[in-house]
Amino acid sequence: MTQGKEIGGKTGSFPKPPLFCVKWPWDAHQIPTNSNTHCKLETPWIFKSLQNIGSVAFNFAKSISIAPPIGIGIPFELDGKPKIGPKISFETKKKKILTPEEQGEAELRELAVALASGKEATMIEFYSPKCRLCNSLEKFVLEMENRNSEWLNIVMADAENDKWLPELLHYDIRYVPCFVILDKQGRALAKSGVPNSRLHVVAGVSHLLKMKRPQ
Repeated sequence: MTQGKEIGGKTGSFPKPPLFCVKWPWDAHQIPTNSNTHCKLETPWIFKSLQNIGSVAFNFAKSISIAPPIGIGIPFELDGKPKIGPKISFETKKKKILTPEEQGEAELRELAVALASGKEATMIEFYSPKCRLCNSLEKFVLEMENRNSEWLNIVMADAENDKWLPELLHYDIRYVPCFVILDKQGRALAKSGVPNSRLHVVAGVSHLLKMKRPQ
């Protein structure tokens, strides 16, 4: 049985040089791929301006040749606004390395955005990176948010980050994972109980969602 984590607890030859070198204007800024090349011909200073013009013209032609066809760029809605892609999962967020302070500030911003969205409810999951039970719930939490995205936001809160200390005291968080559901005005309605098992946590979260799910 997987247990939750108590706050503060432990649980060999060289190539021959070329006979001559040719260096076109558009090769001026390119780095040779062969580090052993002997071709180091530089353009005389008189032709520097012609070299620059040739380089600009070449880059412009190259950019046109690789530009995507019209209509295959960024998709737009009928009102002219770009479409917003799917929400990044919690696992994707973890791939970007942040300092504890940056991580805490980012999570607090997510909470502020969630409360300002006007949705019916916001759920805060207090977790610990060291908690195996918390990690096992990532897919479940993401699924719950996607399934109820019309009326619910879910925000992750690292209970070991000092940035969340006021909330830890306010909601009396003594264990992780712990889920707190807030109403539209940000008032706490209820929280999940002591996590004896994963099944127990899932049942508790389902009960919290049932409290605020629109009928």
